[in-house]
Amino acid sequence: MQQTTSGLRVVEERYDIVVCGGGLAGFCAAVAAARHGAQVCLVQDRPVFGGNSSSEIRVPPQGAATFHAYARETGIISELLIEERAVNHESPVFDNGYINSVWDMALYHMAVSTPGLVFRLNSAVTDVVMSDERTVKEVVARVGHAETELRLQAETYIDCTGDGVVAALAGCPWRYGTESREEFGEPHAPEQASDAVMGSSIHIKAKNVGHPVPFKAPDWAVRYDNPDFFWKRGRGVNPYSGFWWLELSVPWHTIHDNETLRHELTRHALGIWDYIKNRDPVVREEARNYALDWIGQVPGKRESRRIVGEYWMTEHDPLQRTVFPDEVAFGGWFVDLHEPGGLLAEVSEKSAAEGPQRQAYMAKSYVGPFGIPLRIMIAKGMNNLMMAGRNVSVTHAALGTVRVMGTTALMGQAAGTAAAMAIREGIRVREVPERCIGKLQQALLRDGCFLLNAKNEDERDLARRATATASSEARLAPAGPAPGPADALDAARGQWIAVGADRIDSIAVCASNDSGEAQPVEVRLYAVDHLWDYRIVPGEPLASAVLSVPPGRERWVEWPLRLDVRKQQGRYVRLDLLANPKLGWHAAASLEPGHVSAYEIGEGKMRKLGQGVMMSLKVEPPQACYEAGNVLSGVTRPYAYTNLWRSDPSLALPQWLELAWAEPVELGSVELVLPGHLLRGYMQYPALYRDPQCPKDLTIEAATGGGWVRVAELKDNYQRKLVVTLPEPVVADRLRVVVLATNGDPSAAIYEIRCYPPDSRLHTEGGWS
Repeated sequence: MQQTTSGLRVVEERYDIVVCGGGLAGFCAAVAAARHGAQVCLVQDRPVFGGNSSSEIRVPPQGAATFHAYARETGIISELLIEERAVNHESPVFDNGYINSVWDMALYHMAVSTPGLVFRLNSAVTDVVMSDERTVKEVVARVGHAETELRLQAETYIDCTGDGVVAALAGCPWRYGTESREEFGEPHAPEQASDAVMGSSIHIKAKNVGHPVPFKAPDWAVRYDNPDFFWKRGRGVNPYSGFWWLELSVPWHTIHDNETLRHELTRHALGIWDYIKNRDPVVREEARNYALDWIGQVPGKRESRRIVGEYWMTEHDPLQRTVFPDEVAFGGWFVDLHEPGGLLAEVSEKSAAEGPQRQAYMAKSYVGPFGIPLRIMIAKGMNNLMMAGRNVSVTHAALGTVRVMGTTALMGQAAGTAAAMAIREGIRVREVPERCIGKLQQALLRDGCFLLNAKNEDERDLARRATATASSEARLAPAGPAPGPADALDAARGQWIAVGADRIDSIAVCASNDSGEAQPVEVRLYAVDHLWDYRIVPGEPLASAVLSVPPGRERWVEWPLRLDVRKQQGRYVRLDLLANPKLGWHAAASLEPGHVSAYEIGEGKMRKLGQGVMMSLKVEPPQACYEAGNVLSGVTRPYAYTNLWRSDPSLALPQWLELAWAEPVELGSVELVLPGHLLRGYMQYPALYRDPQCPKDLTIEAATGGGWVRVAELKDNYQRKLVVTLPEPVVADRLRVVVLATNGDPSAAIYEIRCYPPDSRLHTEGGWS
């Protein structure tokens, strides 16, 4: 430490890794690197973590599960969001604006509790010192209100600043604006390149105070009078919170004009609230008792610099689901490109202005889930500089899908893990994709992440040598109709069915027919690759027929099949009912795990139905698709199959899952992936939520020479990933996980169990064994 003549204190520090930017990408990068043994400094220019998701900006973290069932992001971001929902009293009301400081504290608690992680808040990067043109030597930051300059040296730097500040100061090439369609042939690219980018937003929140509250806007606020501007252009208003479309960019620059944008957005926010309270014909009466409770003053940015990396990802990659050898994350948001200008444009985003029956733009934009390569997170030609978040190496069009925070959090965890691995292996981060990508993928999977094109192949995992049995196994139960009318079959609708037998004798659906006469419906059964195979025609059908639906409500219609499905066993098939608007196929009153549906949207595609819905269904014989061996599939969610052990719900708890080895093994830790928090996006889960499927109380028992011995006990659990380090190593030839209670579901269930010897511990100093 040294003091300058001006009174400025200079602090010099050295770490293995310095992460600049404390949004979800940077936060997950820093925690991941520290968990794998690196000494890490996280530099954040705001007083709280979370970036756009923090209580300062209040954009809820969203990702692939908004558009795809069972596509929720897992790993560090999952730990955080599960914890936040379990302890936060606030529920998502509409869209943006509701996030409170409980979320900030969930992040802060994890940062404080992570060994090897140091953080510097209110510290803005001001300079970068290079040792040569390809190597960053030092990052300089200024601590606000502290007259302190930080000089931070490290082996590796990760730029998660959003604006790409570190990379820009390091002289890396970057882009700002839109590429022309000619350059890469992207469907969403404009004909001409420009400096236009997606805009920044601030949000508001209102509170119902129980009595009328007047509101008068200041004279400097923007005045709105036209209901069509909102209701016919995809900008529906409500009196609670929001709004994503409260957005501006051109003619301003989202970096250099940030303060101007803050003021302009404030003018518009107050004008929109004035319109809601005083003039809107739809919600004005509902808004009478609402008072403006909070208005953001930190613009949330969608786009600015994008740093050129070792791979330049275009829109074609998510559209075509490119399989990358260096896949380390996944995305699944649609190609969501807001119109330049935001509120100054005719519409803020084209798909939002489409009606429910007219989804041409969404059909064009619907993608994923798709893999994301590590190389877009490595600055081109640089030895020790990475990036994660919205500043990665993608075109403007591709940014439309990878920019959401669930996805950027996964990129952050991948970058942090890769940086720590490079240090451990004694190589540069730019060498990781070629020299140890398989090891990196296995580390991410063990840490609870999911990859589309990789599964558990960890040679140290003793469970892979075992066989699995269970106290009981569920079968696919009949799913009766939910109360209420059925939606009309205006478009084809598909229902995934997991095949757990060698035959399907019949399938029945519950339909309603109000036409007064029998109606035909064409049915097809397809083999599909996985749960997100949305092709309207994925191949030749396994079977097809035309069924007759008699007049009346809730009519069960049976399709006799007598079909040999041995080739599909352990996979999914999809039952499609083609369009007949005179019929309705009833949704199911419940959802059997791993069984969801979709509907046709055009361009040969289907889209997830609702928030994850199963259609009414009976399959004979009931499919044995939740067998014990699923916990050894290497995949920790429904994907190509259910990948879930589930006990018979008709049998009382406790229920157990057992691993058996041909010879005794020495066990040091047991790692479990449990069900829950996968089906839907974060915003669909209420306050104080604990997923009913997740085991709450469980014990781990080992069969030693003296019989069964309890080696671990866990109570009041609601997290999906558990790492249980045994107090003492145990030599055993059998291991049982006994589920004593869940958080509400009648069945015990587990996605994965791993077992490791005593010298292979996760999240300890030294990283991998």
